[in-house]
Amino acid sequence: MFSLNKLLITLTLTALVSLSSVAFAADDTHYGIGEKATAEQIAGWDIDVRPDGKGLPKGQGSVMQGEAMYEAKCASCHGLFGEGEGRWPPLAGGEDSLTEDRPDKTVGSYWPYASTLWDYINRAMPFPAPQSLTVTEVYAITAYVLYLNDLVEDDFVLTQTNLASIKMPNEQNFYIDNRPDTNNTRCMKNCKDPSKIVVIQSLRGITPDQETETAPESSEAKPNLSEATIAGKATYDTSCFVCHGSGIAGAPKIGDKEVWGKRLGAGMDTVVKHAINGYVGDNGVMPPKGGNLTLSDEDVKNAVHYMVEAQ
Repeated sequence: MFSLNKLLITLTLTALVSLSSVAFAADDTHYGIGEKATAEQIAGWDIDVRPDGKGLPKGQGSVMQGEAMYEAKCASCHGLFGEGEGRWPPLAGGEDSLTEDRPDKTVGSYWPYASTLWDYINRAMPFPAPQSLTVTEVYAITAYVLYLNDLVEDDFVLTQTNLASIKMPNEQNFYIDNRPDTNNTRCMKNCKDPSKIVVIQSLRGITPDQETETAPESSEAKPNLSEATIAGKATYDTSCFVCHGSGIAGAPKIGDKEVWGKRLGAGMDTVVKHAINGYVGDNGVMPPKGGNLTLSDEDVKNAVHYMVEAQ
């Protein structure tokens, strides 16, 4: 009897497992969370471009078109001629510098494929408003950066069919690293004392702790600031400082009374509205809420009051 019961239990469990497997196979939402990605959602992420040009959308853009677009959307960080502003990376120059102790790694001197340039501009630029460029703008700006590196002529028109034909000067120096993976042992000996490390130059907005000489004064140093302004300082420090601390993409720098005066000519309500909803114009680009959509409208409004009042 015991053996028969054991056999029946085994057969029952086997049947249940089989039925469950069939049910799970027929219902791919059995976990009860999430939903299937739509074709449109997948297309939004499927934007990578290969060196052979696969993945490029149909379109074109000329060097001549790209010049004006570059000056409006890129030059504030990368310089009018790709030389780089401050500590923002240069895009042109650096020929024959890769063997030096401090090589200048630019698009023309270092990057292996033109597709990398197109993909990066399309995916991540301009810094304050990534993926806001049209396909034509990406082609045109890419063409102009290639021109700045003397890789194409001034009458060149970049398209999805000819991008792969552009050969970058440093392509041959890239190769597959076939070295085996290894686990290194952490040394942690004879390390520098962090308290004795001095940062002599830093990138505003990226290493703000070292910007004591140029950073805006704290709210404690300005006792006449309103409560909204004091509340806005934290938002400014975390979400606004990168652009408004150095003027990226035409952002008015805190303390620049002349530029802020022009902005306020349209009224404080308009300035706050642009900060919340975003703005694109001749004066620059402002992504909605500075790109941090987790901020409330009140947070953004307070941050604007801080930048205006803490002059």
